[in-house]
Amino acid sequence: MSAQQSLIQHWQEYLIEAVALGILLFSACAYVSLMEHPNSPINQALPNPLLRLALIGLSMGLTAIAIIYSPWGKRSGAHLNPAVTLTYYLLGKIKPRDALFYILAQFIGGISGVWLARLVLGDTIIGAPQVNYVLTHPGVYGTSAAFVAEVVISFGLMSLILISSNSRKFNRYTGLFVSFLVAVYITLEAPVSGMSMNPARSLSSAVAAQNWTEIWIYFVAPLFGMLMAAEAYRRVKGDESILCCKLHHDNVQPCIFRCHYH
Repeated sequence: MSAQQSLIQHWQEYLIEAVALGILLFSACAYVSLMEHPNSPINQALPNPLLRLALIGLSMGLTAIAIIYSPWGKRSGAHLNPAVTLTYYLLGKIKPRDALFYILAQFIGGISGVWLARLVLGDTIIGAPQVNYVLTHPGVYGTSAAFVAEVVISFGLMSLILISSNSRKFNRYTGLFVSFLVAVYITLEAPVSGMSMNPARSLSSAVAAQNWTEIWIYFVAPLFGMLMAAEAYRRVKGDESILCCKLHHDNVQPCIFRCHYH
């Protein structure tokens, strides 16, 4: 199939990935602004930073659930992350051109989501030091700790996705498991690395903030962690156990992947 044919046949899935990640990043900018901007009444009412992080995590988790279980999320598979898409490509579950257009759509969608948040909220809010375009950067423990943390949380996320989505019993709950894990990661891990796991998510904030501090971490570490998780799963369960690369497959939406779910 040529690139033109892929676009004609699967443009809806590509568009979904772009819009969904745009919504996710717009939401992240809005939630962080509400919780962290010093003029926000919520920030003033909640002086405990860990509590504010937990509420941001909860809000992002609920947003992820809404996206994954929407008709759109069920159709595209709700990757929302180039590292997830590339891992599934290397596992042989997504065709090369579909993988390429998914990744391009994710980057475009993420950058657009932060840009829209900047337009709606204004630079005085989203550009404030406490918000800073929800930029991901190493925390108080430094670059090495941030890299290791991103590898570990990415390994955990991909392991959970593979174990749950390839179980006919638990496949329908994968979105819930993933969203819960994201909420926990934001609450506990964000002070170490910013909690990215997603090259498109980090690049989108970096473009808006024009701040490229250790950006390489958020391209290398998530992919490294996810590929390690994929290799570990393959060694334990075998290639034949990987049914598809949708987070939610117990639905009637069409599937464009190399799918063995049904």
